[in-house]
Amino acid sequence: MKSATVSAKLEPSVAEKLDLLAKATARSRSFLVAEAIETYVKDQAWQIQAIQEGVKEADKGNFATDKEVKKAFKKWGVNED
Repeated sequence: MKSATVSAKLEPSVAEKLDLLAKATARSRSFLVAEAIETYVKDQAWQIQAIQEGVKEADKGNFATDKEVKKAFKKWGVNED
């Protein structure tokens, strides 16, 4: 698998913790950083997709009714006022 090189500046305390984690897990810093970025990107990808789907629905004129909005607010304990 091809890989791309990326550099980043870390706070010294974060770099120190990364070194400790690398040593404790017998992994390289590079491996841990790549794994962390991959996990972050996967975890956040749903948000981009949901926004894009929402924009498509809005472009079609599909919006929640006042009743649906109030029901959602009530579900989450949000006061409508």
